[in-house]
Amino acid sequence: MTSEILNDLKKRVPENYGLHRKYINPQFVRVLEVIGFNRNYVGAQGAYLTDENGRRVLDFLAGFGVYNIGRNHPHVAEVLKDVLDAKTASLVQMDVSPLCGMLAEKLASLAPGDLEAVFFTNSGTESVEGALKFARQASGKHKVVHCEHAFHGLTLGALSVNGNKEFRERNEPLLPDCVRIPFNDLAALEAVFREGDVGAFIMETVQGKGVFIPEDGYLAGVRELCDKYEVLLIADEVQCGMGRTGKMFAVDHWGIKPDIMAVSKALSGGYVPVGAIITTRELHSRVFDSMERCFAHSNTFGQNDLAMAAGLATIEVLEKENLVENAARIGDKIKAGLIELSKRYEMLSEIRGIGLMIGMQFSEPKSLGLKASWKLLHKMNNDLFCQMITMPLLDKHNILTQVAGHGLDTVKILPPLTITDEDADKFLTAMDDVLKSAHSLTGSAWKTVKDLGVRTAKTA
Repeated sequence: MTSEILNDLKKRVPENYGLHRKYINPQFVRVLEVIGFNRNYVGAQGAYLTDENGRRVLDFLAGFGVYNIGRNHPHVAEVLKDVLDAKTASLVQMDVSPLCGMLAEKLASLAPGDLEAVFFTNSGTESVEGALKFARQASGKHKVVHCEHAFHGLTLGALSVNGNKEFRERNEPLLPDCVRIPFNDLAALEAVFREGDVGAFIMETVQGKGVFIPEDGYLAGVRELCDKYEVLLIADEVQCGMGRTGKMFAVDHWGIKPDIMAVSKALSGGYVPVGAIITTRELHSRVFDSMERCFAHSNTFGQNDLAMAAGLATIEVLEKENLVENAARIGDKIKAGLIELSKRYEMLSEIRGIGLMIGMQFSEPKSLGLKASWKLLHKMNNDLFCQMITMPLLDKHNILTQVAGHGLDTVKILPPLTITDEDADKFLTAMDDVLKSAHSLTGSAWKTVKDLGVRTAKTA
């Protein structure tokens, strides 16, 4: 049996945005058109996308951290083809899969300490949902503490421990007994713990929205407080895990073992959605504590063979190509280059990052002319300034980036861990050019703002 799907795909590329506008999400189409990101990408390999006009775009977004091994990695594709050809007995449900056991064994070998019991999911937010349920069942307590600026996903339970009001509003009231505290604030954490009714503390080891990194001693202090008050520590490594920060897991930088760890995104290799909750056997046994409760938490697709194979093959690539080490080395190079640029461009006020998870913080300048322009832009829209950076990066330099969150004046980069020194140099050269323009009141950055206004009017 043959299918015309691929031929139809090629023929219908020009209809792409029309189809999405009519059948999927017209407001997102509007955003892409307004900021000039409405390119039709027709191919991808490694760290590069190719649009319909043949332009190669350096992807410093990586699908929000999905493509740690680059796009369309041939090894993962070959493994998936092999599994398809093998016609494995996937998702029997009343059976267990060898591939599932093999991936669980591999994750247990990589995870810190005695984290060796694995539950597979379909996404990062599902990993967080499951982790919260595990913590509630194992601890017998429902109160969960989370951090300001946290992002753990957008399903209802995960949203309840999110720190961003733009996602929470219109959904409240959310789950009860979820308490928000400032990130990097041990005193605030202990004040909540003292009440004696907290079951878990959930945190991104490195916060994705804004790229906020634990201060020295913070994670050790968190671990100590969790032990003291018998609170379970959940580390969300959905974005910062799988080599992104220059270690396999971000917690490895600080030598901390959480009680539960949530992973996803890059584990998929960008092919088949997959996630995992990794915990201790002792904690797992408190949830699945009898034969009657063997399905105390479950899903339908979590252990499918293609996802398991994608996970195994992705880890093979990370290890054989030394991509974790590459993330650390190239990440240091990019940070050093950006710090040098910050000495020449006053609005680039801070570089936060670890490995290839880097945030560029922009702040109000002191120069009178720039200061007035900064204030005007922020009066128009608090999210506008960073588009003056990301839009010319794509339009003029063919580099894809995006802002790190609403109202933060932060641009975040999450390139594939496969990028080379040449890719890093290309990005730094482009940033130099874009920053130079943004710091000139007669530069093209101001034309960018004007064009943004025109496109907004046209798509209204």
